[in-house]
Amino acid sequence: MTSALTQGLERVPAQAGYLVISDGAVLASSGELENDERTAGALQALLLTALGLRLPRGHTAPFRRLSVVFGEHSLLVTVSGQKLFVVKRHHHAQEPVAV
Repeated sequence: MTSALTQGLERVPAQAGYLVISDGAVLASSGELENDERTAGALQALLLTALGLRLPRGHTAPFRRLSVVFGEHSLLVTVSGQKLFVVKRHHHAQEPVAV
C-alpha cells in the first residue's frame, strides 16, 4: 500500500530504499533505508551545511536536489517544503569499452 507521502518513491528505477524526513524525524521508510535514523540525521546535517554555504542573493534555497555519490550507490535528496525525500539507488557497473 502506497501513501500519498511516498507515492512516486517506489517507482524510481534501481531504487534500493527511501526515506521521508521532516524535522529530523523519519516519517516513512523502506528497503535498505528502513528506519535508518542515523542516515536521516547525517543527511539532514549535510543539507543544513550546504544551505549555510549559500551566496547572499535572496532568501530562497539555492537548490532543491542534492546527490551524494558513492562507489556502488547514490543517495538522492529532494527538498520539498519542510520535507526531505531520499532515495538510495544502486549503480550498475559498466565494463570499460575496448577501443
